[in-house]
Amino acid sequence: MKYPVYNQKGKETGEAELPEDIFNVKVNADLVHQVTVSQMSNQRTATAHTKDRGEVRGGGKKPWRQKGLGRARHGSIRSPIWVGGGVTFGPTNERNFKKNIPVKMRRRALFMVLSAKAKEKFLVLLDELKIGEPKTRLVAEILKSLPSAEGTAVLALPEIDRKLIQASRNIKGFRTIQAKDLNCLELLSFKYLVMPKASIEVIKNTFSINK
Repeated sequence: MKYPVYNQKGKETGEAELPEDIFNVKVNADLVHQVTVSQMSNQRTATAHTKDRGEVRGGGKKPWRQKGLGRARHGSIRSPIWVGGGVTFGPTNERNFKKNIPVKMRRRALFMVLSAKAKEKFLVLLDELKIGEPKTRLVAEILKSLPSAEGTAVLALPEIDRKLIQASRNIKGFRTIQAKDLNCLELLSFKYLVMPKASIEVIKNTFSINK
């Protein structure tokens, strides 16, 4: 599958061969949705927390004796029916939102999203991406010259490039990630996927079907 390649100035310099089994896969929206929801759930943390009667401070002494006063019997002022007592069935920070999805399903869904990006021309391939110093201005100028200038974008690097990461972290609507860490949620959170040609081989080796 042939796909156009650009240089850092936004000019088309040639074509690259995209693997058919990764960038030309039929999209199954239900599978992509299922994998994306699971990844969102796995990132979720429980912050809301209420104390039950065992966590509320005090209440060790019986409020009054069991019999003889004509009042209802109580064992603790921290009972849920008392003001200031524990909460019954309230949210706790021990909740687990994890959802397990088989590796093959996650990989297949990733290929579908990559294929959709390529088909809709939301994939921007670069012959290379290098900057001399970690300056945000340099990365911003490169992004303005690319077809992805009018939307949010995620940059998939073949390896860690500290200069690029440092220079781009303050750019709104832009994020850098290693190609080996690509996933559906990251790709669907941004309109464009920008990556050097070298990232294709990393994706192929990392998510190879034969692994």
